[in-house]
Amino acid sequence: MKGFTKLAKEASRFTGQPLCFGLAVGVVLAWLVSGPLFGFSDTWQLIINTGTTIVTFLMVFLIQNTQNRDTEAMHIKLDELIRATKAAHNALLDLEEMDEEALQRIRKQYEEIARRARARESGGGPGAHAQGQREAPDDHAPR
Repeated sequence: MKGFTKLAKEASRFTGQPLCFGLAVGVVLAWLVSGPLFGFSDTWQLIINTGTTIVTFLMVFLIQNTQNRDTEAMHIKLDELIRATKAAHNALLDLEEMDEEALQRIRKQYEEIARRARARESGGGPGAHAQGQREAPDDHAPR
């Protein structure tokens, strides 16, 4: 696993460079130029199709690995910001681990908070609070 992570990081860095893009363009240009030499045959077309399919297949896993690492790091950073902020609701830590039903319940609570805040800002409906006052959802705990 460690070996794959190291390989994935290095491959990701390399493939994200202009040099790698230039190499890919060079391969396509070489393939195009070689077309007349091979009479634009089925084999000539099969070479580029097979090559691009293999590269695409491998890149899907590389991109997914990079995305997973980035997402995990972002979740950790956001969890730390929530934990370190006094007014934050610590029950929101690790939301990505909750089931869909619990997430929907919390989402509805925050949508209601936003709706009430917009109502206060646009004329202050019933139960208007002082401007800038934070409102907490009723229940954070997953059930």
